[in-house]
Amino acid sequence: MYKLFSRLFVALLLALPWLLCAGCTEQQETRLTTTVRQAESSPPVEEPASELLLSQRAFIEVSEKVTPTVVNIRAERVREVGRVNPLFEEFFGDLFRGPRSEQRERSLGSGFILSADGYILTNEHVVSGAEEVKVRLTDQRVFPGKVVGVDPKTDIAVVKIETEESLPAVVLGDSDLLKVGQWALAIGNPFGLDSTLTVGVISATGRTDVGIEDYENFVQTDASINPGNSGGPLLNIYGEVVGVNTAIVASGQGIGFAIPINLARQIADQLISTGEVTRGWLGVSIQPLDAELAKSFGLDRVTGALVTQVLPGTPAERAEIKRGDVLLSFNGKPVRSVKELQLLVASSALAKKIPVEVLREGTRLTLEVIIVAREENTAPVAQVPETDAMPWLGMSFAESGDGVLVTEVAPGSVAANAGVQPGDRVMAVNRHPTETLTDLTRARQRIRLKESVLLLLQRGDAHLYIALPAED
Repeated sequence: MYKLFSRLFVALLLALPWLLCAGCTEQQETRLTTTVRQAESSPPVEEPASELLLSQRAFIEVSEKVTPTVVNIRAERVREVGRVNPLFEEFFGDLFRGPRSEQRERSLGSGFILSADGYILTNEHVVSGAEEVKVRLTDQRVFPGKVVGVDPKTDIAVVKIETEESLPAVVLGDSDLLKVGQWALAIGNPFGLDSTLTVGVISATGRTDVGIEDYENFVQTDASINPGNSGGPLLNIYGEVVGVNTAIVASGQGIGFAIPINLARQIADQLISTGEVTRGWLGVSIQPLDAELAKSFGLDRVTGALVTQVLPGTPAERAEIKRGDVLLSFNGKPVRSVKELQLLVASSALAKKIPVEVLREGTRLTLEVIIVAREENTAPVAQVPETDAMPWLGMSFAESGDGVLVTEVAPGSVAANAGVQPGDRVMAVNRHPTETLTDLTRARQRIRLKESVLLLLQRGDAHLYIALPAED
């Protein structure tokens, strides 16, 4: 009996692995049949919402139609580098100055074909300083590229490739018609990954204080833009180019910026025609308004650009624009900031009358200005002070041969908190000119109790208004 039991036990042990394996096979087959879609089975959602299908179809169509117009741009630059630690060169001069070697730097970016004869639009920073530019099409053909022209102030560049056959070209849209919430699609080569499509919305338009370029009017989007996307197109749902992808906020997510295509097209046209960009010039110095300044000039909100100086012999002087005017609109478009006015003037047509609305001492006026091409100009510099005067609002003054200067500003004073600095020249107090200390004294005597003080200052070559709160 003991032997029979032992044999049965051994047989059970031998059969146990087979039984376990059979169980695994059965479990695996069960798992696969429940997770893999069979031809005769239905998907979990048999009829997706028609809106989703339409959107998906639109994205696919935009990608298929536009991707062949998007190119990969590789730019190479040569930079000289020393072989010795620069600290040795600084302290020991030529004794430790070693031979210099060349280091090749490569950058990757995107671009899109503007015309069938090979003009390509991209960012200036993609090709800036490049000694060699290679352009690769989506069919993997590679062409040498020639930089036609660049504009660092807007980060726009045009590259040309030569080919005997016509190339597929983009269709440009109208970025002035963009609305927040519209679909936005970006195509480019992020991190060298060709023909990548990302989808989002237009998050904002008219971003002018980003601090990236001299002339800004960015379109903001949450469509993913990464290194390598620079120069690629931002598209609407019709497949039209509405922007040139340019930058991202490195510390944020879903915050990308594109140059509006209307601005990019204007710059590209000039670069193709002449190889350079000509901008309009008004001939004024301007500054932004804050709440205190806006109130001082009779505005119920912060808007417009404040004129601090009108240069002689300029379009602004001929149009009778005055210092202290607040420019409210230019050529029918509202001026919401200094950056916006600068872009409007720079982009305006030359030698044509343009209406400008100003606020002057509480009255709205419409003037006509004829913009000319921008040229370099200079402004007067303040003189050295000679004599001191009585302190006021934390400021001490001196009279020079060219007006009244601020010699000291007491820390924590009203003037210091408002931003007045030693060396500022006081040109007017509450719009009364102050060329001498006597003028300053008279202007102070005109100030009524609890009335705020509006100073016009000259700081170096710049002019600015500063509003000081009323004294108690």
